[in-house]
Parts: sequence; structure tokens; C-alpha cells
Amino acid sequence: MPKAQTITTPVVSPRLLWTALAVVALMLLITYLVAFDQGAVSRSGMYLHELMHDGRHLLGVPCH
Repeated sequence: MPKAQTITTPVVSPRLLWTALAVVALMLLITYLVAFDQGAVSRSGMYLHELMHDGRHLLGVPCH
């Protein structure tokens, strides 16, 4: 007679969940800054503006 198999459910630790949420939030912020910000947030200087502008071209996001 075969043994009954037990089914275990994976447990996600709260620290892993918060870390994953923080990474997703950071990536969304970076995506916004590079793809959609037209200088409203990145007005701290021309260097940052040009970095974001070149990032748009690198990612293929139309900006002109």
C-alpha cells in the first residue's frame, strides 16, 4: 500500500515581500523618469536631463 503524500504550501516571508515591493516601486520610478519625464522632475541640471534623454533613445522611447 503506497504512502499518502503530504502537500506543503510555500510560505513567503514578509521581508521578501517588502523587498520585492520596494524593487518594483524603484523600477517604476526609474521607468517614469527615463520614459515619461520631460524635465518636470529632472530639472536639477542639464547633466541629468541629458542622461534621461539619452536613456530614452537607448530604450527606443520616442521623445521628439
